[in-house]
Amino acid sequence: MPGCSRDIDRGAILWNLTGDNVAIKPRRTLLPVLTVLFVVSYGLLTMLVVEQGKTIDSQKGLIQVLFNDSVQLSNLKGMAIQKKQAEARAKKAPAMPQSPQLQSPVTPQAETKSHGTHKLRKPLPQKPPRDASDESDERRALVSI
Repeated sequence: MPGCSRDIDRGAILWNLTGDNVAIKPRRTLLPVLTVLFVVSYGLLTMLVVEQGKTIDSQKGLIQVLFNDSVQLSNLKGMAIQKKQAEARAKKAPAMPQSPQLQSPVTPQAETKSHGTHKLRKPLPQKPPRDASDESDERRALVSI
């Protein structure tokens, strides 16, 4: 074999003309391993979703408890402020002269009605004066629903 420089004998090539299927050596596939990993990953994902649901439920309960505590605390603070105001009124009342002509008869109902109106309100901002040219624009104002 002077023509072959690689020194590899390829041997004779045989053709299968009878149509017999030659048994091919089975290859190893990763399908079973991938299936197991797929099932395990979905199991872990399901556990994660369940745990997150439990966490959200416990946080919801905690928020409700904190809200109820906040409402109770604000009620207690309001009652304490009312008590301080009543004590301050009681201290002021004996120091003032008791003349029937100067005092107006105030009933407790009238006092509670006026209680909410003692807050100072901000005055509304004043509107700038209108120009003469603005009068004609009012006719063409578009009104839509």
